[in-house]
Formats: sequence, C-alpha cells, structure tokens
Amino acid sequence: MLRVAVLASGRGSNLGALLDASRAEDSGYAIVGVFSDQLEAGALDIARAAGIPALALTRKKAQDRSQYDAEFFRHVCQVQPDLIVCAGYMRIISAEALAHLSMPTINIHPSLLPKYPGLHTHARALEAGDTEHGSSVHVVTAELDAGPLLAQARIAVRSGDTPDDLAARVLTQEHRLLPACVHAIATGRLRLSTMPPQFDGQPLAAPLSLHQNTLQPQVNP
Repeated sequence: MLRVAVLASGRGSNLGALLDASRAEDSGYAIVGVFSDQLEAGALDIARAAGIPALALTRKKAQDRSQYDAEFFRHVCQVQPDLIVCAGYMRIISAEALAHLSMPTINIHPSLLPKYPGLHTHARALEAGDTEHGSSVHVVTAELDAGPLLAQARIAVRSGDTPDDLAARVLTQEHRLLPACVHAIATGRLRLSTMPPQFDGQPLAAPLSLHQNTLQPQVNP
C-alpha cells in the first residue's frame, strides 16, 4: 500500500477526491497525513473528519523559505510517505527541501502545461483565445510548474466562458485526474524512479491522457 502525504492550502476538494478514491479496494494507496501552510484550510477539516493526521504550520517572521520548508517537511517525513502530493498547495517549495526528500513529489496545476505556469491560468487562457484548456499533473522540481509532465485532462473552451466557468469545469477534471495518477503510481504502472518517467515500462514521450477515470498514452503525441 503506497503511503501518501497530501499538501494543501485551501478547501481541499482535490484531497476529498483522493480520499474517496483511496477507499476502493484496488486503489493501492492510503493517505497517511495532510499538511498545510494555512491554519484555516478546509483540507485539514476533511482529514480530521476521516481520522487522518493533519497539521498546519505557518511561517514565522524570522524564517526564510528554506528554514520554513525544512521544518515543514520534517513533519511531513514523520508520517513516512512514499509519495507527496501537492493538491492545491500554494507555496513554492525550495530547491533545498526538494533535494533532501527521498520520495517523489507531484503537483496538480490548472493549465495544460507548459502553458500558463503560476497563477490566474483560466483568465490567461481566455485572454490568449485558447480553444482548449485543462489541468496537468507533473513532478515537482525547483523550477515553478516545470517538472516532467505525467498526465493531462482537457476541456473545450466555450463561447462566452468566464474564468470562473473554466475553473469549475477544470476542477471537475482534476478530481478524476489526480486520483488516476496516484492509482497508476501505486499500482506500478507509472514509475517516477527514472527520468523520463515510465508508463507500463515505456518512457513517457508525452503526458498521459485521461479517458473516463483511467490514464492512457496519447495516440499521436
């Protein structure tokens, strides 16, 4: 059983989706801790209601980012995770912290990376006139939203869409995409121990696509 630690800064809807999916007999993973940089994060309430250890740790004025991350990830590592999942975790993790982690870390981001790293992705997609939008799961590296891409879910941009419209439809896809990725890692189909990552023993030439609730290689990457 893959031990998963989840990092979240907000309401925790992706955590809820991961938790629901983990209850399936064949999920292959269990959430063993939830950690936040926000004392009032809804994700903490979700975790505690499910009996999962939950901790919020805010940055002290005297701490720089590296010091904060060192303390934060000391707590994360105490639950002995095999995988760390950033599910709406809004802090940039320092390169020093990542270098000291022995387990992989993945993140879900609301755009079709490499388009629109960072914030305000839905508005930026509309401003660019994109006809397609979506979300991506990638390996976390020191460069913001630039780690190896693992999988993506796509939606069509409709005439008259607002950023809120896109956000709602993308979030629905995220709730399927992130559990599918964690399940694929837990069952050994998606391997992060090599670079590029491998899926079913083959190097990923392009991000996997979400079909129904499962991941498949792109037909024409």
